[in-house]
Amino acid sequence: MENFFTVKNIVVYLLIINIVGFLAMGIDKRRAKMMEWRIPEKTLFLITLFGGGIGTITGMYTFRHKTKKKYFTIGLPAILIIEIISVLYFIIG
Repeated sequence: MENFFTVKNIVVYLLIINIVGFLAMGIDKRRAKMMEWRIPEKTLFLITLFGGGIGTITGMYTFRHKTKKKYFTIGLPAILIIEIISVLYFIIG
């Protein structure tokens, strides 16, 4: 079996998880306006933690969703920064 963790597969995964993060913020905002069942905040954080930080942060500001909650405006970028530093550490170090 070939190596699953190729650059191509990683890039495809990151594109998909970031699109999912962006859409999750948009869907949750729409559901909030319509007083419908919401996506749990834990799920939004997990999407970010699994590599969807750029998508969730972009969605947060595009849809103006969760922007008044400090743990989102600080937490999501903090997770993204930690992930970037970790990747750089493993690439460079």
